[in-house]
Amino acid sequence: QVQLVESGGGLVQAGGSLRLSCAASGRTFSGYAMGWFRQAPGKGREFVARITWSGSSTYYQDSVKVRFTISRDNTKNTVYLQMNNLKPEDTAVYYCAREGVAYGLGTAERGAYDYWGQGTQVTVSS
Repeated sequence: QVQLVESGGGLVQAGGSLRLSCAASGRTFSGYAMGWFRQAPGKGREFVARITWSGSSTYYQDSVKVRFTISRDNTKNTVYLQMNNLKPEDTAVYYCAREGVAYGLGTAERGAYDYWGQGTQVTVSS
């Protein structure tokens, strides 16, 4: 069983920054791509960013490119999401997830992820 625990969310003014962390339990972390998703009130869960198992490649949703950076530290079983120049439309619950296939490249498809964290709230005020 894999457990993912997000942290780092909070309330920030527009233009501010937050760094989310997602800590994974167990040894089944370093060989898997990881993703970040978010869900705003009344909307579906959408892809934000993903990173390959080695950290060599990343991919972002267009609306967060340049502003957000996904990274990982396999020695700490942790994946991060650095969020800069936050906008009110970034307000959502943010979830990390582990891709279900080992040594994959990661994907924007929700169904490809088999383990999810409980989420952390990010609120951006205007």
